[in-house]
Amino acid sequence: MTNPSLSFACGLYDRVLPLYTGEVKPVGFDLNFCAINGPREIFDRMGGGLEFDSSEFSSSEFIARYATGNTPFIAIPNFPSRVFRHSMITINKRSGIKSPKDLEGKRVGTALYTQTAAIFIRGMLQHDYGVDLSKIHWVQGALNHVGSHGNPSAPPLLKPVDIEIADHNRSLSDLIDKGEIDAIAATNLPASMKHNSDIVRLFPNYREVERDYFKRTGIFPIMHLVAMRKDTAAKYPFAPTSLYDALKASRQRALALQRETGALRYMLPWMTADLDEIDEVFGGDCWPDGVDANRKTLDALVTYMYEQHMIPKPIPLDDLFIKTYDH
Repeated sequence: MTNPSLSFACGLYDRVLPLYTGEVKPVGFDLNFCAINGPREIFDRMGGGLEFDSSEFSSSEFIARYATGNTPFIAIPNFPSRVFRHSMITINKRSGIKSPKDLEGKRVGTALYTQTAAIFIRGMLQHDYGVDLSKIHWVQGALNHVGSHGNPSAPPLLKPVDIEIADHNRSLSDLIDKGEIDAIAATNLPASMKHNSDIVRLFPNYREVERDYFKRTGIFPIMHLVAMRKDTAAKYPFAPTSLYDALKASRQRALALQRETGALRYMLPWMTADLDEIDEVFGGDCWPDGVDANRKTLDALVTYMYEQHMIPKPIPLDDLFIKTYDH
């Protein structure tokens, strides 16, 4: 019998490369790996048009849709993207911002208020630095190009928030360059930082800050999970677990290859030192699969979404994800 072919859209990250090349294969179906190196495009096509059987997907968009009781997806506890975000808060020094609390009363740009990265940044500012988020005027718009940041399908906020939609002819980078916003909390750095020396990181020693943050909290922010269409899972009940197992095997293979340092696989001159640090800080595996190994991070995300008026009440993590043997 011929195996069914199921599509999976994902960025071509190192942790999924063995799955893309076919070195690792799921059991029971043939994987049509759609490599798309633009997460927002994947989310919009999956969330808006159900274009793939499965894909990497915004963690916050999935949780918000799940909370409505009306989502066409199930979630698989594999996490293609996770990023510490302290390094991506930039300020214009002319605004007088010197510490996180100084963001209160200021105009702060954000690509998308409901974006997972923005949620984690706000949660960190509130819980770690006592920032009153209600005192910030948010300006939403694309970071380094004009227009909006994609076409998200997340449900509306449950309570009003002080959000201004930026002029679609101006990027957030333009606005901070001209001093029309005071700071940006985003997933990347504004292009204007290259020519305007007044635009700097809020946390210039971000590596030390992020390391301390993880050691204190156990939180390594998860940006994306893996979503599968419910109709695909209903037709092929083995598919969610099979895809989870294959993704896990692919990540483990990538970890093993990363440690073959006789010839560096990545253009990172001090990668050997980075691997030593991963051993010290994360116990050797900074990117675990499953719910149990990621409870602190996932609990934080659900808590922040509740506090930031995106879901009506916290959701038990075990309700959000499919069950796995290392759940």
